[in-house]
Amino acid sequence: MEKPHLSKAEIWNMSVGFMGIQFGFALQNSNASRILQSFGADVHQLSWFWIVAPLTGMIIQPIIGYYSDKSWTRLGRRKPFFLAGALAAGIGLILMPNAGLFAAILPALWVGAGMLMIMDASFNVAMEPFRALVGDKLPSAQRTDGFAAQTVLIGIGAVVGSWLPYVLAEWVGISKVAADNGIPDNLIYSFVIGAIVLITTILWTIFKTKEYSPEEIKNFSDTEEEEHTGRIFIVQLFKDIWQMPKTMKQLAWVQFFSWFALFGMWVYATPAVAQHIYGLAKDDTHSTAYNDAGNWVGIIFGVYNLVSAIYAFFLLPKLASKFGRKNTHMISLVAGGFGLISFYFAPDKNFLILSMVGVGMAWASILAMPYAILAGSLPARKMGVYMGIFNLFITIPQIINAIIGGPMVKYMYGDHAVITLVVSGCCFFLAALATLFVEDKDEVVIQKI
Repeated sequence: MEKPHLSKAEIWNMSVGFMGIQFGFALQNSNASRILQSFGADVHQLSWFWIVAPLTGMIIQPIIGYYSDKSWTRLGRRKPFFLAGALAAGIGLILMPNAGLFAAILPALWVGAGMLMIMDASFNVAMEPFRALVGDKLPSAQRTDGFAAQTVLIGIGAVVGSWLPYVLAEWVGISKVAADNGIPDNLIYSFVIGAIVLITTILWTIFKTKEYSPEEIKNFSDTEEEEHTGRIFIVQLFKDIWQMPKTMKQLAWVQFFSWFALFGMWVYATPAVAQHIYGLAKDDTHSTAYNDAGNWVGIIFGVYNLVSAIYAFFLLPKLASKFGRKNTHMISLVAGGFGLISFYFAPDKNFLILSMVGVGMAWASILAMPYAILAGSLPARKMGVYMGIFNLFITIPQIINAIIGGPMVKYMYGDHAVITLVVSGCCFFLAALATLFVEDKDEVVIQKI
């Protein structure tokens, strides 16, 4: 029995919460390195502090996926995880830029790193069920539209989140430099607003979306439900990893190089722009020029998210329909590679806007195409756990980058963070190459029909 087609409004409503998650996620990505440097972290130490983010995601996502597959409450199957993740992430957003308030107990740098861990763990709790929800609710023919809608809303949330500190400083007039060398007011207010938006949008999805019951899900599945009564979770998890579909294994390499590149960009964009574009010394982390560089990184991060939203809404489904999901993903990744490499050759800060057009194309495709390809190869009864396991191919490359990235910046790149962005661009090219070897089962069926 095929799942019924949903209206456009229903597709958009079930992803509104993802917009709030990305609002907060964008604030984290654009400003976490800047906040940590303000608390005393050196440029080559940044990746070590960021390691807590993918590490918590690697542990949490498969667990959340497993239990969201098997849970059913009065609130629903995936919704309880949306809500719990949103509340915890909101607390982390409020506390991270205010870590200095706890300096009497622990060094502000460690408190800030702890809040980064709480935020990312909470984002992961909320994000994975959103991916699974598309697989739960939509028939194969609408999955690309569903993930594209998520990408558009992700882009909108990320644009506003990325630009908010700049807007508050330059348009509203809120201070962008703290008198005590702490965190500027424009950042503190931005994170508080982010917490409010995150919780509000999650509640929108919870109240506007009806999940299918376990009985309905079973009717939509072509395979018999497996019984795992008494089976230890970790044993079942390793069995599922061992038996993962072939397409999922092939996508692993695409995801590895893609997310290795993204992690390098998120961690080192601020020091790269401050050093390479603004001409600042690596230990200048409190001046007006440094905060201007940090605000500009927020602007260009907003640009790539804006491009991703436009690209996902107007072009991505059409390109995928005409050229195939694999070819569309390859083209998008190559554009992202050129965008990141061009940072090294940028004559001024405004050129970086053009650089981020390519990055935005890659980001839009990364958020949609691998999941659209993957969903068609997964059994419905294990949609959540396999989406969670798939997250391993996102977190493992980030953990590896976090471990080796700092020493590479210090000993190989001479503390020139911009070289990291060039390497990240090359990784996008490798991801595009790996896409050639992926089998898209759903697409083959559609073409035969």
